[in-house]
Order: sequence, then structure tokens, then C-alpha cells
Amino acid sequence: MASGGLSKMRLQRLSDAVKRSVETGEVVGAIALVERRGDVHIDIAGVQDRERNIAMKRDSIFRLYSSTKPIAAAAAMILVEQGKLRLDEPVDRLLPELANRKVLKRPDGPIDDTEPARRPITLRDCLTFRLGHGMTGFGAPVTPFQKAMNDAGLGMGASYSMDEYVTRLGTLPLVHQPGEGLLYNTGADVTGVLVARASGKSFGAFLKEEMFEPLGMKDSGFSVPQDRIERLTSAYAFNPQTRELTLQDDARSSRYAKPPSFESGGGGLLSTADDILAFGRMMVGGGKYRTVRILSRPSVATMTQDYLTTEQKAKAGWFPAPFELPRTPAWAPNMWAGRGWGFSMMVITERLGPSYSIGRYGWDGAAGTMWWADPKEEMNCILMVQRMGGPGQLGNDFLTLAYQAIDD
Repeated sequence: MASGGLSKMRLQRLSDAVKRSVETGEVVGAIALVERRGDVHIDIAGVQDRERNIAMKRDSIFRLYSSTKPIAAAAAMILVEQGKLRLDEPVDRLLPELANRKVLKRPDGPIDDTEPARRPITLRDCLTFRLGHGMTGFGAPVTPFQKAMNDAGLGMGASYSMDEYVTRLGTLPLVHQPGEGLLYNTGADVTGVLVARASGKSFGAFLKEEMFEPLGMKDSGFSVPQDRIERLTSAYAFNPQTRELTLQDDARSSRYAKPPSFESGGGGLLSTADDILAFGRMMVGGGKYRTVRILSRPSVATMTQDYLTTEQKAKAGWFPAPFELPRTPAWAPNMWAGRGWGFSMMVITERLGPSYSIGRYGWDGAAGTMWWADPKEEMNCILMVQRMGGPGQLGNDFLTLAYQAIDD
């Protein structure tokens, strides 16, 4: 047993699972990293680029997609601590495009059947995804609101500037009154716009100066420079009918080789396992990593508590389930069992299994990245995969295999 209290023998089970996921063809390559009290276990298997047979390496660069969201939330909290943003102040001062909102009388009703919002949107609403805007699809019948979002180009992966994004968002009503219901994704993108406007810098520049450089996250950003492009992984999509992986985004022709028009707080960052570990260590350290303090301990505590009511969880709609759950529709009865929602990340609230450590928090990305931090166990669990739709069985087992290795 290492000083971190992890059993090397039991960690072999995780190593075997990572190797097996490559051998069975579920993923082309993977990195699994478990850190506890400063001790790091890492498994690296397969390739980062199947077409060119380039081996997966520790510094391979991955698309984070929704694993971006907790980082965006932390950026907003930096500005809260600086007095440039306030959690319960209306966003109207910085986002006049979202002032004087109209609200749908019925979430699935006509887009023009509205009533006035009872109060303005706040930063807290954005961080908890309760601002009234968000994705209502995920396989459900398309509502008039979702169609309007799609028609306005407001889905994931916007291809225009932040200013244009929030202008388009301002043309739509809210699905529900601010603070009253949970809808996915949009709150994180609006958070990114707020960070840019409050700081007077681009979102990417703010992250680099206030977080990435201080923490040594040298490979994190919204694009990959040409001198590092050979480290970018290719992304694949799994076909459940053929059980095969098809190339979805070739690393050599990827759009991530150029800076994007829209630096998305909901899903735009790229990073490495070690960069995410630095962010996770900062969070587990109560906002401090080594000699660098990014946030205060009270701010981290504010980010990582459950803000949802039981009623809000019951009405959360087609909210994406974490990869540790079977891939069932998010309205399944077990979606929120033992779980809550903090600032742009999930929080464990009940001990329902070996990995259900109360207070564990984090979130997954669409292509299979997973980051979960546990302040009680002083632990970070990071899985890096590039398979659209998730990491398959490895994702279902990853956290259990990490926690079963605890040996103290």
C-alpha cells in the first residue's frame, strides 16, 4: 500500500479493465488516473489516433466537452471573489440582452404564449442551470422551444461570437421562471459570456491568466497550437448495431486546430489528464494547490453543495445521466438517487454504493471524459477517452474500481 492508502494489488483490477476496453474494441485508447493524498496511479492503453497508429501518451490532448462546465463555474467564482460578479445580482448589468424576460406559460407550449418573468436571471441561476434556458431534447419529442433554439443555432457548439450568441438567446422566451427548474447546458455558456464581460477579456484569456498558468495547466485551452497538434487525439463514435468505432473528428483536420469563434463554457475546452488533475487538486485542496490559491475554501464549499429541490429533480426532464449509470433516459427513476446539482457539476448526497462518497463532485463529457473529486477521501478520479456517447463499460465501472482500491 502506498502512502495515499490505495492498494496496488486492487488497482490492478482497474488496469485490467482499461486494457480490456481497448482489446474488446470499445475504445481505441484510454487514460485512467486515480490520485489520493498526492499518490498517483495511472493506466495508459491503446492509441490516440487509430488511423495513424499513434500510441496513447500521458500528455495526449482530449476534447473535454461538458467536463468544461466545472472549470467555467470556478472561473465565475474567481470574479465573485474579486467583486466583479455577484451570485444573486441580476445579470442585466452585463447581459442587457437577457433583461425583461418573457416566460412560456407551458414548457411544451407555443413559443409566443408567454407571461412576464417574476424576477431577473442571476449568476446563481446560470451556475445551477436554473436560468430558464437550456436543452429540452436528448431524444424527447422536439418542443416548440427546442425547435426555436435549433433554428437560432443555439444548440451545443455555436459557431459565432459570444456577443452574437447572447443576442440570439435574448430573442427567445424562458421555458420556466428563473430559479424554478433545471435545464441543461445553456447556463454554462452564459456563464462564459459573463466571465468575459465582467473581466474585460476573452473567456480563454481569463482562464489562462487566472487559472491555467497559476496551476501549471499548460495544455488547456479552446484550441490546440500547431506545435502541439500531434498530441491531439482523434475522436470516434460507437455504432451499437455494428459494434464498431468510426472516425468522428480526425486530429489532423480537426476544427480544434484553430481558435473558435465561440469559447464555450458548456463544452469547448481541450486538456490533458495531468492538467485536469491540477484543477482537481486545487478543488480538493479547498481552492489551493501547492503554493497557489485560486479560490477560497468557502467558495469551493459554495460550488459543491446540492441546490436542487426534490420537486426540481422530479421535473428535470431529459437531463444527461452520468456515465457511471446505465445509459437510460434521464427521466428514469434512479437518475437523481443519491445525487444533486451544484455549480455546473453533480454532487453525491447519499451513500448508495462503494463510490457514492458523500460530497464527491464532478461531471462527464460527451466523448467519455470523466472528472470526479472527493474532498473527504482527498481523491481525484479522471478518465480520458474520446468516444462520442461515453466510454462504454469502462465508464460504468471506473469509479467503483477506483474506490475499491482504498486500503485504509
